[in-house]
Amino acid sequence: SLLCLYSAGGRSEGGGFAAFFDLKASGYRDPILVSQTKGLGPKLQVAQVCKRHDTIGQDLVALCVNELLAQGAEPLFFLSHLACAKLDAEVMEAIKEGIAEACRSAGCAFLGGDVTEVAAPCPSGHCDLAGFVVGAVERGQRLLGLQRAEEGDVLLGLGSPGISGRGFGAVRKILLTSSLHCSSPAPGSCGDRTLGDVLLTPGTMFSPALLPVLRSGHIKGFAPTAEGLLGGIARVLPEHVSAVLDALSWKIPEIFCWLYKEGNLSAEEMAQTFPCGIGAVLVVQKELAQHVLQDIQRQQEAWLIGKVVAPCHTAGSHIEVENLAEALQLSSPQQLPKDCAAQSQPQPRKRKVKVAVLVSGTGTALSALIGSAREPGSCAQLVLVISSKSGVEELRSAARAGIPTRVIDHKLYGSRSEFDSTIDRVLEEFSVELICLSGFRRVLSSPFLRKWKGKILNASPSLLPPIKDGSAHQEPLESGFKVAGCTVHFVLEEPGAGAAIRQEPAPLRPGDTEAARAERLQEAELRAFPLALQLVASGAVWLGAHGRTCWRR
Repeated sequence: SLLCLYSAGGRSEGGGFAAFFDLKASGYRDPILVSQTKGLGPKLQVAQVCKRHDTIGQDLVALCVNELLAQGAEPLFFLSHLACAKLDAEVMEAIKEGIAEACRSAGCAFLGGDVTEVAAPCPSGHCDLAGFVVGAVERGQRLLGLQRAEEGDVLLGLGSPGISGRGFGAVRKILLTSSLHCSSPAPGSCGDRTLGDVLLTPGTMFSPALLPVLRSGHIKGFAPTAEGLLGGIARVLPEHVSAVLDALSWKIPEIFCWLYKEGNLSAEEMAQTFPCGIGAVLVVQKELAQHVLQDIQRQQEAWLIGKVVAPCHTAGSHIEVENLAEALQLSSPQQLPKDCAAQSQPQPRKRKVKVAVLVSGTGTALSALIGSAREPGSCAQLVLVISSKSGVEELRSAARAGIPTRVIDHKLYGSRSEFDSTIDRVLEEFSVELICLSGFRRVLSSPFLRKWKGKILNASPSLLPPIKDGSAHQEPLESGFKVAGCTVHFVLEEPGAGAAIRQEPAPLRPGDTEAARAERLQEAELRAFPLALQLVASGAVWLGAHGRTCWRR
């Protein structure tokens, strides 16, 4: 029997016959006790094959504790039971240390770990591991999510890289048919980790950091998604509403992209079986969403991933995950040969400048910028596309090109500075160095422009000093000019002709319609913008101290 105490109130007495917990010492006045028990199932069997048990205990505690949070309960104490066909001291010690460490992080007492040796016919090496947790919540602080979600509410997703629950049944089937095995190098950009290491990554435990948020009164529902994204969300949605998620709004770990491709699964099967990078979903009133999101992001990754909408009148699930297939292809890793380590060394190359493109659904230059960045010798790498609107074509174009995307809806922010701060935080997350505006219809604040001075490029449909509206194709003709064009320039607080980087003419012809002039200007932009980006990314052009473009001679 094992005993590790990390919470006031836990103790062992009576010669080890039982463990005690003093509820009064924990500080509750009128508590309701909440309990949960969970087993690891197929994940433990994969750990046995990989001979890796150090994360299993953490996973078990996270599964149990996260379920308590769905009621707003704080974990008080935890017990475990391990049954093995043949006891292995090293395995037991690794599991015990994992549980103890997780209980310490959760702030609950680990009151005991029972171990049983199971007689035949249990297969040799087979193990079962189960956990039991008890928590408490004051009587008036329970979460009643199923009754409270309403049309117009917002869904926030909490990031988690782990796979648990029934998803590991699917993982086992995929491993049986895959050319990779647990000791193979992990696909994608996972460093020197093996596939087994990545698959056994524990899920995120959201207590105790999330408890203050859950008890703030701002949360309508909390749903862990260990058993699948759709199933988790369904637990907090009443029958009279539906939910729509945009999979391009959060970061999906590469392992899910690999499972999607290797298992030949549909997007719907992925959402039903796996959490797809979302460990839990919060239901929040729209007006409070940004405040709650910022509170959570101080502790961990979180995104605005969807909304509660009017009921779906078609048959089937009332939860729709848009763009999931595209998102699963964003980071889809290239599969390595079965026993291939690093047989060939990568060729040295000049570091590329990381670029983000900001869009609103009205721009046309993104495809040209993507094509330019992929050309041999390009000095730019497109690492991110941010849209102020969901569902726009640029998001799908980025997904097809394998570029991560984020949707940051300006309507959900109380001020321009809050909106810009969120964009800035995401740009920092991706280590962005240059920004291109392609039909981005929001006015950026002065603090944002000052921080990114000399790092933001925009295209104006005019050869004149850049103007702010979108009707510049009309001005040259009305003024008697024979040539219009496009100017790509640095974006400054006060626009001026001195910040121009590249200009591309577009001839005006007698009898041109407005649509014809606009199309010719669009073609000029598609030529000018990629060239301007390469000039800045290569260091040939930069913004001088006085707001004028400088050229390297």
